[in-house]
Amino acid sequence: MTLMNSKTLSISIDCSVNKAYDFISNPENLPQWSFFESVKRVNDQWIAETSDGPMNIRFVDRNEFGIVDHFVTPSPDESINVPMRIIPNGTGCEVIFTAFQQPMMSEGQFNQDLDQVQQDLETLKQLLEQMT
Repeated sequence: MTLMNSKTLSISIDCSVNKAYDFISNPENLPQWSFFESVKRVNDQWIAETSDGPMNIRFVDRNEFGIVDHFVTPSPDESINVPMRIIPNGTGCEVIFTAFQQPMMSEGQFNQDLDQVQQDLETLKQLLEQMT
């Protein structure tokens, strides 16, 4: 396996780590700040509706380290690792998101994906700061 191109984006948010973690780690909140149109629990799985169709989402277990990694599965044979962290930054927090250029993704598609992630992070910042 070869290394994938990656880029890590972050945003400073004037919101406590705990409040940010509680909000971000809840899959039901994804439509409020991400490209997912809706998310619902079906049996023991989270299913997200997107413009590309339904996708399964699985978050790592709750933890004390601010890790909110999740896996997006657009098809049974494809699972995309989405590393995400929330770390303290003074009285607020820093949300860190790493995006990987998937094997069949062009450079242009990867740049569009990065633009979407940046937009999602800015929406998340706005939401969390309004909740504070």
